[in-house]
Amino acid sequence: MGDTHLLATKSEYQENQQRCFDFAAERENSVKSLLTSLSVRDSGDMKKQADQQCDTTRNNMDGLSSEKLLQEKLSSNYKDILGELGEDPTRAGLLKTPERAAKALMFFTKGYRESMNDVLNDAIFDEDHDEMVIVKDIEMFSMCEHHMVPFMGKVSIGYLPNKRVLGLSKLARVCSIFSRIVEVFSRRLQVQERLTKQIAVALTEAVQPAGVGVVIEATHMCMVMRGVQKINSKTVTSTMLGVFREDPKTREEFLSLIR
Repeated sequence: MGDTHLLATKSEYQENQQRCFDFAAERENSVKSLLTSLSVRDSGDMKKQADQQCDTTRNNMDGLSSEKLLQEKLSSNYKDILGELGEDPTRAGLLKTPERAAKALMFFTKGYRESMNDVLNDAIFDEDHDEMVIVKDIEMFSMCEHHMVPFMGKVSIGYLPNKRVLGLSKLARVCSIFSRIVEVFSRRLQVQERLTKQIAVALTEAVQPAGVGVVIEATHMCMVMRGVQKINSKTVTSTMLGVFREDPKTREEFLSLIR
């Protein structure tokens, strides 16, 4: 029954995929037909726009196709895992569990499919500002790469601008950008030490500030649910770059402000 259901799902997916590609092809043909009826002078810019639209459509379709295939593979693997654990993956309570687990894992690791360019699009501004900028207590969720269980906590980020800033004028936008930077690296299989440094290095490369400081305080489920089983234990890591590392006064100012 399970294999029949999986085959039916794949068949439906292939049919939906073909319909999407057919739609994209029809759209491309209709745009090209329109171009042939326009003047030569106008068709140059129009053709360029049409080609860009067609490329975007194809890229979106390729992305959706690859994500759907990944989800199907993960779902199949989760079904096998349930069986190996001695469960019946076809019983009512578990029938859709493999699919749900696959979707959840893809969300928990969506950082692999994101980049800093996506986050910082049009968010860097030239500004003559040289005072410390801090966003603290950014909520963070990640997955321990050793046991694949969650660790969660808060991230505080500070930087000393060097004529370039992130998210000019709007505090809400600044907080949103910093939160998204954290998500790009936290939504992966991680260790806290590496996550802390990746955030600091990424911010340094993006705005080339005089210095950057990042502090993460997190609770690890691998220490709470197993191992030492200490519910109130927290792990604190920090990375200091530039003047935050070199100048004790700057570092102390940052640490005092995030307490």
